[in-house]
Amino acid sequence: MTQPAAVEDTVPSDAPTGVGERIRELRTARGMSARTLAKTLGISPSAVSQIERGVLQPSVSRLIAITDALGVPLVAAFDPASDRPVEPAGPSGFTLQRAGQSPDIVLDSGVSFRRLTPGTSPGVDYFESIYPPGASAHGADGLFHHEGYEVGTVVSGELTIDFEAERVILRAGDAISYPCSVPHRLHNTGTADAVAHWLIVHG
Repeated sequence: MTQPAAVEDTVPSDAPTGVGERIRELRTARGMSARTLAKTLGISPSAVSQIERGVLQPSVSRLIAITDALGVPLVAAFDPASDRPVEPAGPSGFTLQRAGQSPDIVLDSGVSFRRLTPGTSPGVDYFESIYPPGASAHGADGLFHHEGYEVGTVVSGELTIDFEAERVILRAGDAISYPCSVPHRLHNTGTADAVAHWLIVHG
């Protein structure tokens, strides 16, 4: 009986780019000036330049606002592979992503994101976020909203989500879903890292 061919445990040769460099690539590919992006975001062109040069790290909410303004999914800011079609790894037609093949990006407050989707998945962002103690997705008090519908599950730690009229505290195993158009803020008021998996579905 013929044994199925093994899928090699390889790591892509492309070095991951920083989130700022990636934002600049996405912006220039779409023919948008830094000034136009800044006006859309309500910030200065200098701030856009500092983000793209890696001098400033955007917050989670700022990164989402940038990708929304550029008309790309959130995962497009993670690494160039998210823009390239991925060929199936074998005759069964699956796409495989080995541990370590998707780089983490570290944002303001030390929040880190990692793309979990192997290959491309149009209309869907699937990623892991880690919020250190005291970290927030959006400043100290503000709420934000963006495009899509969000589903999240906390893997470990404790994650707090503030809405306009209420606060929800999620612990390991808890799950939540809500329209991203509802103003919200994610932050970690606990003493350990909060790790969560998120699915954002774009309409």
